[in-house]
Amino acid sequence: MDCQKIVKSLNHKDFKRVPNKGSWFQEGAAVYAKEIRHNIFLLFVILKDIEIENIQALIAHFDNFSSIGQKEPEQVMFYLSIKDKEDLHYFEKYLKISDN
Repeated sequence: MDCQKIVKSLNHKDFKRVPNKGSWFQEGAAVYAKEIRHNIFLLFVILKDIEIENIQALIAHFDNFSSIGQKEPEQVMFYLSIKDKEDLHYFEKYLKISDN
């Protein structure tokens, strides 16, 4: 998977990288978040393991932006795990990632 394209796209779409200091996300995961409604956030979590790259997308309710990466969400409303190239193909179409 080309996570660099995804991270570049997230940065262009006003997502902010969140410090991952809690225990809810895997250690070493890169967490990007954007508020889509009051205290409702769209998150992309990029997990890098030795053998696989895994991207998780979720919509979740947190107390506030600063609680992301430190506490569990109040509620998870949507969750998607992307583990292979076919899943990534649809994900890239959704984000309209360019080759630049």
